[in-house]
This record gives sequence, structure tokens and C-alpha cells, in this order.
Amino acid sequence: MTAAKLILPLLLALPACASIEVGREFDLAAFDARVQRGVTTRAEVQAWLGAPAALGASVEASGERHEQWTYYHGTGRMPGMRDARFRILQIKFDRQGVVRAYNWSGERR
Repeated sequence: MTAAKLILPLLLALPACASIEVGREFDLAAFDARVQRGVTTRAEVQAWLGAPAALGASVEASGERHEQWTYYHGTGRMPGMRDARFRILQIKFDRQGVVRAYNWSGERR
């Protein structure tokens, strides 16, 4: 089940004007400054960011598979969520547990 499917019922149950927070804050700038593709390990990432919010797999067009860790954090106020802020970081590891790629979206903070 995706995070969105788990979060949506919670959002609908909140009273109007309630503040919400999903996920856990993480330091994207520190990760971005330290990470080295082809060098950084799972253990180092976990030491910097803690345990990932979700684990999964990524399959490239070539068929190559990577373990994928996802970190996310979001805040906002109901109703409407006009002031919502959401960040997501996805990290791909090879079979040896080394960072091969990563992407992020949302505010850098």
C-alpha cells in the first residue's frame, strides 16, 4: 500500500484548520553535501538520515535492479492545504549497498 493511500484517510478525518505533518524531517542539504555516487554506503546514509520511511526496488530500462530507499516529510494546514510543503528523497543502491543514484523534489531547506 502506498503512503498516499495510508495518509488520505487520516487527512479526511482531521478537523478544519488542523495542522498536519507526515513523514519525518531529514537534512537534505547535509546528505547532498556528503553523498558520493559509487562510494557512499547504505550504512553511511542511515547514519546521516536514519531509517528510510519506505523500502522498494527500482528497475532500469536495461533490466538492472536497484534497492530504493525513500525519505519524505510534509506539513500543511487543513482545509485546502494551500500552504503545504512536501519533500521527498529517493536513493538507489546497487547489490553491494553503494549509492548509484538519487533524486529529490520539494523544498531544499
